[in-house]
Amino acid sequence: MSKLPTKKQIKKKKIILSALVLTAIFFVITFYIVMTQSGHWLVDDDDFDHVNWVVVLDGQTADMERTDYAAELMASGKADSVLILGRRTFRNKTNAEFYLDDFMKLGDFDSNAVFIARHDDPSTIGEAYTIIPWLKKHKADTVLLLTSAASTHRVKNIFRTLSGDSPVYFTKDLHHFIYNADSWYTSRESRKEWLRGWAALFVSYYDLLPAGNLTAADSFYYKPIISAKEFESENNPVVDLQSLLPKVQEKLKETTADTVKADTTAKDTVVKKDSTAKDSTTK
Repeated sequence: MSKLPTKKQIKKKKIILSALVLTAIFFVITFYIVMTQSGHWLVDDDDFDHVNWVVVLDGQTADMERTDYAAELMASGKADSVLILGRRTFRNKTNAEFYLDDFMKLGDFDSNAVFIARHDDPSTIGEAYTIIPWLKKHKADTVLLLTSAASTHRVKNIFRTLSGDSPVYFTKDLHHFIYNADSWYTSRESRKEWLRGWAALFVSYYDLLPAGNLTAADSFYYKPIISAKEFESENNPVVDLQSLLPKVQEKLKETTADTVKADTTAKDTVVKKDSTAKDSTTK
């Protein structure tokens, strides 16, 4: 006949069973929160009425969703100026140049209010080091950072950490189809964005540990940022014909003198040949 469990054993089993049930409930709740909320934790979708600057960070898709949104803000008067960033992609060509060309076709924008930053920065932190001193130098007050939805929280944290109290940064979820914070787990591309977003966020916290605030004076250490007008002048320089006229006249005089000299030499040669021929005939 089997021995009946004692009260102590029954109590122990109840405790173990309760612990297992609570653990299962904890994992279910955690799983639910991760699936439904973690996608939103990566996204900072701010509301704003007006910003001084719109900064288009590199990395947009072929749909050009970031420059399109920046153009909408400029056309509606919600932004004063635009700064477009782009890495070098082919020899001396950068994404910024291609983005700028497309952007200027989207509306009648003042070329003095649109700027490009051509760079080789491999990361968002590198981009921040390039443009924050420049923004401070130009007294930027409010700045909208345009990046992918899953990077908005990380990007804002990077710029705030390196900038200090000013300028004030905003980010926006452009609701591009690649990443959906509500159902990131249903799409392969969204899952990849979610995973990359969280990995990059944790790494950025580590990278920013020794970081200090950048100042306007630091802008002298980085490659110059130029306006669309300066870029156009750089690629299509204006030729001053008036200044070239003296050089052209001098060249024409040299050419004329060479021609006259050549004609004189040719005539002398012909005369000598005729004289030689006559002498031969006489003999």
